Amino acid sequence: MKLIKLISFIFLTGFVFQNCSSKKVNTKSNINLKVEDFKATINGKQTNLYLLKNRDISAAITNYGGRIVSLCTPDRSGKIDDVVLGFKSIDGYLHAKEVFHGALIGRVGNRISKGKFTLDGHEFTLPLNNGVNHLHGGSGGFHNRVWDVKAVTDSSIVLTYLSPDGEMSYPGNLNVEVKYLLTSKNELEIDYRATTDKNTPVNLTNHAFFNLAGEGNGTINNHLLTINADFYTPVDSTLIPFGENVTVEQTPFDFRKAKPIGQDLHLQRKNEQLQNGKGYDHNFVLNRTVPGILSWAATVIDQSSGRKLEIFTQEPGLQFYGGNFMDGTDTGKKGKPFNYRESFALETQHFPDSPNQKTFPSVVLVPGKVYQTKTVYRFSLAL
Repeated sequence: MKLIKLISFIFLTGFVFQNCSSKKVNTKSNINLKVEDFKATINGKQTNLYLLKNRDISAAITNYGGRIVSLCTPDRSGKIDDVVLGFKSIDGYLHAKEVFHGALIGRVGNRISKGKFTLDGHEFTLPLNNGVNHLHGGSGGFHNRVWDVKAVTDSSIVLTYLSPDGEMSYPGNLNVEVKYLLTSKNELEIDYRATTDKNTPVNLTNHAFFNLAGEGNGTINNHLLTINADFYTPVDSTLIPFGENVTVEQTPFDFRKAKPIGQDLHLQRKNEQLQNGKGYDHNFVLNRTVPGILSWAATVIDQSSGRKLEIFTQEPGLQFYGGNFMDGTDTGKKGKPFNYRESFALETQHFPDSPNQKTFPSVVLVPGKVYQTKTVYRFSLAL
């Protein structure tokens, strides 16, 4: 009996110690993820995996790229499944064809035309990584950086990264802090903050790919999508905006009332915008009564599972991408390939190519100011 009490004391002491540590590492995860498979040294920095849990949902985050590796939610029968595409190890991310899985994106999300912009009278030339354009901060963007772990609790993690002056040819030292928080409302809340010592463009987002039926569980074209936007942003064949926003009315881009994602894709044969995006890969101009206030952006429902995702943001735009470039090359946590149009992304953002578009909301951050924005992914069950 004394031995049992002693063992119990040691176990409880260890448990309390771990929960008091600001940088504890959870040794258990979901979907058979193993923490040791996420331990690596990349550019002299250590990577790891962290498990967050609150109420009915759980998330696994790695500090390599600040990525959402896993996000598990119940369906209408209570069955838990992973609704975010990801890999079982760091090695999976390092060798994936699609490089942005679940990652934090920066300095500037989306495309910059021909990798050039002018700021304060000086032209900056950025590396090209998307045909003739610069995409999501370039090949050495935030998705390929090892973030520092500032703090961890059972339901949150705070990541930081110092992007040095000249990284990917952007000006200024940019200090970035991102907090992932699972709330008591079954929400994943993402808080972004940044400061700079030189004028620089900043447009941060997250690039999670979702399938509300579960990772690898078939098409997303039957998901019901609503986007709170009266206007969208047409693009050229390289997905760079023409510089104007046009009405969604009487176009395949009208998601003001819920409709299946694939309902109008048959129009791709004759709709130039669907042709340019190989389907949906466009910015939507969100309807907002007060700029900067957290407001509803979109809702997605998978009728088969009953899972419902609502997105709220302080950003003016939302990039809707329908999985058009997935081709089965990458294989996820369940051993299933990531196939064509079996996932979607809804990236909260400022508009594409904003540094070159004078009529779009500015993305320039100046010294002494704090870049701050929040996005919330709320999970529930459809009635």
